[in-house]
This record gives sequence, C-alpha cells and structure tokens, in this order.
Amino acid sequence: MNVTRKDVDALNAVLTVEIKQEEITPQVETVLKDYRKRANIPGFRKGNIPMGVVKKQYGQAVLVDEVNKALQKSLNDYLNSEKIDILGNPLPVPVDEIDWTAESYSFNFELGLTPKVEVKLPNKKAVTRYEIVTDDAFVTEQLERLQKQYGSLVPTEKLSNDTELTVGVVFEGSEENKSATFSVDELKSKKALSAFKNATIGDVLTLSTKGLFKEEQVLGRVMGTVPEKAIELSLTLQERNNRVLADLDQEFFDKVFGKDAVKSVTECKDKLKEDASGHFETQANQKFINDISEHLIDNTKFSLPDAFLKKWMQTAGENPISAEEAEAEYAKSERGLRYQLIESNLIQENNLQITMEEVENFAKDLLKKQMLQFGRTDVQEEELNDIASRILGNQEEVKRISDQLMSEKMRQLFLEKGNIKVKKVNYDTFIKEAYKK
Repeated sequence: MNVTRKDVDALNAVLTVEIKQEEITPQVETVLKDYRKRANIPGFRKGNIPMGVVKKQYGQAVLVDEVNKALQKSLNDYLNSEKIDILGNPLPVPVDEIDWTAESYSFNFELGLTPKVEVKLPNKKAVTRYEIVTDDAFVTEQLERLQKQYGSLVPTEKLSNDTELTVGVVFEGSEENKSATFSVDELKSKKALSAFKNATIGDVLTLSTKGLFKEEQVLGRVMGTVPEKAIELSLTLQERNNRVLADLDQEFFDKVFGKDAVKSVTECKDKLKEDASGHFETQANQKFINDISEHLIDNTKFSLPDAFLKKWMQTAGENPISAEEAEAEYAKSERGLRYQLIESNLIQENNLQITMEEVENFAKDLLKKQMLQFGRTDVQEEELNDIASRILGNQEEVKRISDQLMSEKMRQLFLEKGNIKVKKVNYDTFIKEAYKK
C-alpha cells in the first residue's frame, strides 16, 4: 500500500492511498474461507459449499470491507509516522464508480491541517483581574437576608414593599392551578399595586403580564414560564404576610452555621465575610479566565481551513446536516476551536502537565470546599480518599476535574506571564462592570 501527499496550500492537503489487489487478496481469502465454514446457502450442506459459490455471493462485499480496513490503517499509520496534525478527520473524495476487478485501487482524502499558532505573553493590552472586597454593607445585607429566610411570617392588612403576597395562578393554557409568592417590591405595574392594596383574601385579580413585574424572571417564577406575548393572569389572593426578622441568637446561629460553630454576632459577621470572600474569589477567577481567553482569541492571529471544516461538520455527527446548518454550527464553534489551539500551544510551550496524583489531590480539595459549605469541618482523610476514589472511578468525572485543574494552571500561567491590571471593587461594582448590569 502506498500513500502520497499533495499540499493544496498551507492548511489543506490531499492524501492518495493506492492499494494493490494482491496486497489485499490474502485477507479476503481468509475471510471467505471462514464464511465457507459458517454460511447457510440453500442447496448446500453447511461446511461443504464450493468456494466458487461463496466468492460469487460474498466476494465483492468482503473485498470492499477489507479495502476499507486497509484504507483506515494506511491513513492512521501515515499520519502518525509523518506526525501530521490535522483538524477533524480525513474526508474521502467522492468517486462515481470503482472497478473492483482492477489490479489496484486509488482513493483520495482531503485533509484540514492544523495551523501554526504563536501565542504572545505578556499580552500587549492589559487584561483586568478583579479583586472583590467584601465590605461591611454586603455582610449586613447578607445577614438581613438570612434573618428574613429564618424569620417568621405574620399576616398583615397593610402593604409595604417587603410584604409577601401568595396567590393562586391561572392563565390560558395552564394545566393546573398553582401557588406562587412574590414581594410587593417586585411589582412594577401601578394598576397591580393599587389592586392588591384594595384586595381582601380570596379576591381574584385579572392582570396583564405586560409590565407586571420589574424583572422578567419573577414572571417566570410565578407562571412557570415566560409567554412570548402579553396574556391575562387570574391571581387569587391567598395570603398577605410581613416577614419578621429572626433574632440574632444562638438558635439562629445554629440553624445557619451548624451547632456551636458561631456564638456571637461578631463571629457571625466574620463567618459571612469569610464565606463570601471564597465565593467572590471563585467568581473573580472565572471572570479572569474568560476575559484572558477572549483576549487571546481576539489577538492571536492565524487562519483555519474553514471550507474543509464546514464540509467535515456535515458528516461528523450521528446524522448528516446540510451545508447551511454546518455554516451556522461552524460560526458558533469557531472561537472555541481557536481557543483549543491557543491553549494547546501554551500547554506545550510552558510544559503544563497533569499527573493522576494532582487530579486526586485537586478532587479532594474540591470535596473539602463543598463539605465546608455544608458545615462539615471534621472530615477525615480516610473519608475524603474513599469519596474521591469513587468519583475518579468515573472517566467522565476524571475528565471534568482534569479540565478544571488545567484551567487553574492556565490561570496561574496568565498571572505569572500575562500583562494584568488588578482592580479592587466591591461586589455590586464587580457585577455592574463585569457583566454590564
């Protein structure tokens, strides 16, 4: 079998695989002999079928199958031996008809070649890395939220912004009646505000969904869905309550943090600050990774074999897709592919390797953090090892945790070699600036 390569350009090539019939004949003969032993052909005893009959019935199908096997092996061996990096898989060039009686067969395959990628660190334009400061205002807000959560409900006749309204919800197309709760402060419609102020328990209010709430997500919570256009809701007032804040006593501390974990308001605030800082660090780190990734994609210039990849995507999945669908799919996935190539270059150039021991330790660190969130501070090493062992017995989990670990190594690389601008902000400012809210 002979394989030759012809470069079309820097990103595309064609491989030609030539297979001589004499090279494939031994395999074909071996398969046909096995068929002769096992085949059931009417008019012949099993095992005594003439070889001529077997060849006539199965010969070409076996030949085609063995040629396909030889093609795959030839392609893989050539790509590996020549160390050719490709994107996608080789695409066979269609032929009108193959003469299977010929002395040799020739097949062409299109290749999409991996481009040369050069990533420049430090990056020319600085990328912002946020450090979120947990200020007293945030801690106070969180403490009040917990007091509301663990507080008690008291029926009221007079509405305030904090009053919680529980209503029965019915609308066209709804399968069953459901109850939902929202606060007066979440209402936007003046008509709705006025209606609820004048309503008594049991009254049915008919209101339009248009402009009913300040946030669309509240409407989704109340209805279970967000309608495409405005519709009318029938809301039956079931309860009207004010929430009394829970006292800052030991019972409250035990409910929130676990028994005797916190014993004073000062310790409570310190614990809230500590927990928030850990959560903020995770959010800031993820934002930093996302921003540096987008920056590298935008500023690392290289071409891709676009036409080849779009053609390959048409047949790459379980079900073939049209050229138009492949075009749309490629538009969605191109940036992700670019980052994979950038990341691969950085891993290679900076020798970023992952060992199984590192994966195990990283998994145990993740478990410790999760358990701390549930108040587990007494986790023994034996228990951690047992849980981690069960998790890492699943290959999908190993890949997920390995990806997280590599993401952390990439973050450390960017901090070490990247052009980074640190900006300290409180959480509200972070949300506004980072997510443009």
